Amino acid sequence: MAMALASSKVSSSIYHTSTPFNRSNLVLACSGSNQVDIVDRRRRIMIFGSSLALASTLLPSNLQIFPVESAIALEQLKEKEDELEEEEERNVILFQKTSPSVVYIEDIELPKTSSGDFSDEENAKIEGTGSGFVWDKLGHIVTNYHVIAKLATDQLGSQRCKVSLVDATGTRFTKDGKIVGLDPDNDLAVLKIETEGRELIPVVLGTSNDLRVGQNCFAIGNPYGYENTLTIGVVSGLGREIPSPNGKSIREAIQTDADINSGNSGGPLLDSFGHTIGVNTATFTRKGSGMSSGVNFAIPIDTVVRTVPYLIVYGTAYRDRF
Repeated sequence: MAMALASSKVSSSIYHTSTPFNRSNLVLACSGSNQVDIVDRRRRIMIFGSSLALASTLLPSNLQIFPVESAIALEQLKEKEDELEEEEERNVILFQKTSPSVVYIEDIELPKTSSGDFSDEENAKIEGTGSGFVWDKLGHIVTNYHVIAKLATDQLGSQRCKVSLVDATGTRFTKDGKIVGLDPDNDLAVLKIETEGRELIPVVLGTSNDLRVGQNCFAIGNPYGYENTLTIGVVSGLGREIPSPNGKSIREAIQTDADINSGNSGGPLLDSFGHTIGVNTATFTRKGSGMSSGVNFAIPIDTVVRTVPYLIVYGTAYRDRF
C-alpha cells in the first residue's frame, strides 16, 4: 500500500383448499339429533366456516399461522425503521448545519503569454483541488499545507488560489486566497479571503483528546472536485503517526474508515454533534490503483487549535519562532 495525500421481489401465492360441504356427512355425524337441531347446527357451521375463510384471506400469509409472533415481529421492524429514519434525519441535519463552513479550494496556474507575461485567470490551468473550512468570521480559512504547497513555494508569481464558499445567506462566492501562515510539519496552512461585509459561518470546534474508537464520524469535502460531499464512518484508531509533506511525522493522528479521497484534504472531520475533531489529510491507497483502502487519517483538532492562532498572528508555528 502507498500513503496518498487526499488533496426481486419474491411473490408467493396461498392456495386455500376445503372439503366440499356434504349434506349426507352432516346428517350422519348428527344422527341421534332431531331435524330442527340438524338444520340449526348446519346454519351455525356454515356461518362459522364462511367467517373463518373470509378472515384467513384478509390476513397476510405470515399472520395466518403465528399471528402473535408475527405481530411482534412487525412491531420490531417498525421500531427499527423509525430508528433508521431518525438516524438519517440526524445525518441530514448535521450536513445542512456544517456544510456552509466547508470551502472548495482550487490551485491554479497562470500560463505565460508570448511576451513572457502571465495571462489572465480566464485561461488559467487548474493544477489541483482541495478542501478547507472557515476558522472565523474575519475570513481565515484552515486547510492542509500540501493543498496550497505550489502557491507557498511559487517563485515566479504564476500560482493562484481560489476559495469558493457560501455566506450566511447561502449565497456562493469565490475569492482569492492569500497565505497567512504555514506549518508544513503538521501539514497545516491558513489562508485569508476578503469577506467584503459578508457574514461567514465558522466551524464549531470540538476536541480530540476524548475520542473513542468506534464512535461515529463524518467527513465533508470536495473529493475529485465534487463539492460538498459527505462520507460517514467510525473512528478506527487513535494515536497514529503519519508522514508530513516535509518528511517529518504528524503524531496522534486520527484513523477513520470514512472515505477520504483526493480533494478531501483540508476538510473537517466531525463528530455526531457536528463539532470539528480533525482535519482530513491522507489515505492509504491500494498499490497501482489509486483507490482508497479504507485506512484514512486526520490531523487531530487539538493540534490545530494549538497551531492556527500562531499562524494567524506570526505566520509560523510557535516552535518556529525561536
